[in-house]
Amino acid sequence: MGILTFAGWLAEAPAWIAGLPEWLQNILFQLYQTFVYQNRWKFFVDGLKITCIVTVGALALGVLIGLIVGVIRTSYETGSKKHKSFLFTLLNGLCKVYLTVIRGTPMMVQLLIMGFVVMVPKSDTGMILCGVVTLGINSGAYVAEIVRSGIMSISAGQTEAGRSLGFNYVQTMWYVVIPQAVKNILPALGNEMITLLKDTSLVSVIALRDVTKQAQNLVSKTYQAYVPYISLALIYLVLVMVLSKLLSVLERRLRKSDQ
Repeated sequence: MGILTFAGWLAEAPAWIAGLPEWLQNILFQLYQTFVYQNRWKFFVDGLKITCIVTVGALALGVLIGLIVGVIRTSYETGSKKHKSFLFTLLNGLCKVYLTVIRGTPMMVQLLIMGFVVMVPKSDTGMILCGVVTLGINSGAYVAEIVRSGIMSISAGQTEAGRSLGFNYVQTMWYVVIPQAVKNILPALGNEMITLLKDTSLVSVIALRDVTKQAQNLVSKTYQAYVPYISLALIYLVLVMVLSKLLSVLERRLRKSDQ
């Protein structure tokens, strides 16, 4: 197909469009260019799939890392000196280094290092994995501090109650402390999830064709940035609103369980 021009589109468009103001005609033309012509709406659909995959994968990895690091840091800070073995001290030191490095460097820089120095993916699957790992490691550093604050908000009496039931330390944390801490940290954890969703837009720097990269591709094809980028912003807005609604429903259900 040849290049679509405004004059060519207007000649084939319904007659009523010719009677509209010129600025409105331009917007309709850009909408046609961006979504209808050559089924370009599929660019956004394909990119959205990648965005969702990276978000879910990074979220799962981030929560796992954050939970482990948060428990180690809390256990070390609240434990007695006689229980601080060399291995435990070493793990705590590694966690502190991890938190310092990850929170002290920009995510874009981390993506560039992971994508072009460490992993250097050769396929689409490799790039998706690179995005998931990088964003998951980054998110884990922030989730760890959220988890640590949540665990420390639980009174020591809860731990003693778990021990009195015959639970060991791990069982007490898993069955008694962490479930209560999750209720306290859910709002902060929800904010981190929303931030992670929006941060997936940065994976375009490693050529991963997420929804942001696809919008950029459409701009390069249409030479018009207005509709593709406004549409991109609306897509992220809708995703954040849906996620916020789900988190709100979850919070209400958790509050009901306390009654």
